[in-house]
Amino acid sequence: MASTNDLKNGMVLKLDGGQLWSVVEFQHVKPGKGPAFVRTKLKNVLSGKVVDKTFNAGVKVETATVDKRGMQFSYMDGDYFVFMDMDTYDQIHVDRKAVGDAANFLLEGFEAVVAQHEGEVLYVELPAAVELVIKETEPGVQGDRSTGGTKPATLETGYEIQVPLFITTGEKIKVDTRSGDYLGRVNS
Repeated sequence: MASTNDLKNGMVLKLDGGQLWSVVEFQHVKPGKGPAFVRTKLKNVLSGKVVDKTFNAGVKVETATVDKRGMQFSYMDGDYFVFMDMDTYDQIHVDRKAVGDAANFLLEGFEAVVAQHEGEVLYVELPAAVELVIKETEPGVQGDRSTGGTKPATLETGYEIQVPLFITTGEKIKVDTRSGDYLGRVNS
């Protein structure tokens, strides 16, 4: 249990019959008249839905313990992603639903943060950017290079993104894991 006066960004609360909500932002408000209150923006840990919720100041809220560990992606086992804890070498099987969009950018050996609550995997978080090789893309047409246009390219994970026309097959690029945007070339 914690008080609404103790809220911090990233704290996970257990509300509405056991649903887990992460605090995205909060603001303590002390109006001239009336009692103080706390305005929050909460994100549902499982669905990703974001809601605004207001609490009276000093009200007790139930907190949830979320264990976040750095793990390495080992291999696919059917529909499950197998991650290994680098400290204990324990392996866990993570459902595709919990991995979410991170699956588009995962390669064997990549490290990710696996968040668990009471033994259940909530989500997998990748670094903000990863380096991947372009598996296939159309060659850029001479003269198109200065237009700032883009073309589709398939990454080594099989995911397709838009890249500038000058990028060629076999190049290593940096990709934003949150949006799937091209960030730049990686110099070997």
